Amino acid sequence: MRIGSSSQGSDDIETSLIPLIDVVLTLIIFFVVTTTFQDRTAMKVALPQADGQASEAPKDPLVVVIDAQGRYFVGGGEVLRRDPASLRDAIGKVAGDDKNRAVILRADAQTPHQSVVTAMDAIGQLGFSRLSIATVPAADARPAK
Repeated sequence: MRIGSSSQGSDDIETSLIPLIDVVLTLIIFFVVTTTFQDRTAMKVALPQADGQASEAPKDPLVVVIDAQGRYFVGGGEVLRRDPASLRDAIGKVAGDDKNRAVILRADAQTPHQSVVTAMDAIGQLGFSRLSIATVPAADARPAK
């Protein structure tokens, strides 16, 4: 009489995937935490120095003017609506396909900050990379005679 003979021949090996999943998730968390992200900006902004020396003006720049009320003027003409899409369309019509053209942003000192940011965003979305912000030297920053 063989008691328990049927249980000896049917030893099933069980493979547990839980430790494997734990190891994979730990590796994913490790790589996410240790990865360095590059801070890429779509547009490089060249701010002029405040030393009173004028920089060389680029040839045939695209001039975007923002007045104190936040109205936009591109190439001498006023942009009727103040939304970013209208500004992008106006800049695109004046600039054409030349994305290497220098852009000068002239904003009034009393211009709302959001208007300047909207203009910079529209210029960057169109692919322009040469942006200068026009300024004048402060009265107290001028050298004494």
